Amino acid sequence: MKSLIIGNICVVLFGITVSAADFEKDVFITSGGDLAITFIGHGTLMMEFNGKVIHIDPVGSYADYSKFPKADLILVTHEHGDHLDVNAIKLLRKESSLVVETKRCADKYPDGMVLNNGDSLTFMGIEIEAVPAYNIKHMRSPGNPYHPKGAGNGYVIHFADKKVYVAGDTENIPEMAKLKNIDIAFLPMNLPYTMTPEMVADAAKMFHPKILYPYHYGNTDTSKLLDLMKDQKGTEVRIRDLK
Repeated sequence: MKSLIIGNICVVLFGITVSAADFEKDVFITSGGDLAITFIGHGTLMMEFNGKVIHIDPVGSYADYSKFPKADLILVTHEHGDHLDVNAIKLLRKESSLVVETKRCADKYPDGMVLNNGDSLTFMGIEIEAVPAYNIKHMRSPGNPYHPKGAGNGYVIHFADKKVYVAGDTENIPEMAKLKNIDIAFLPMNLPYTMTPEMVADAAKMFHPKILYPYHYGNTDTSKLLDLMKDQKGTEVRIRDLK
């Protein structure tokens, strides 16, 4: 594993000004201060910690990023248009910002830092690990997965004593069993691109996150996951508006 050390809101929607309060937000206490996670939509999240702003897969169709705080850190999981939006990145980036991306993302946005599966870095005191995200079962055509192995990243982000896992577009891959001490997990749940509720439940049972958010779930019935996880002690399932 390579390791590197690198040293309110409103949204205009259909002509209506929407404040930050109109986005769902959860706040978690860490040993280093509060972590606020804002649920913007689909695979798009914003996290705030110790005065730092982290945007994950910012896409302009889910929010007007000209009205958002500038990013200290932007994480992009893969190159598909519902996750990589070059214009949104340009709106959010400031001179000191770091954009972390995959090799395929760099073909479209060459000004970021590429992390491959297994790489890690620490930026402004926040450690980021890039982990695998890929399909095993769901294919565009025989032998052609929607998300090939090695092309996309999930990210494990360390906020003091809390670890947040944002899985990216993936299935319940065996590498998930290696994840340890995950406090908060975001797992994708929509067909045919990622997982069924059954696959998400199986993934959660591999590494036992304390809190599980299904995200990127489209029209999937989230109540199915709640039912599948109802007897799973130690994991709380939270449903937020992340279609």
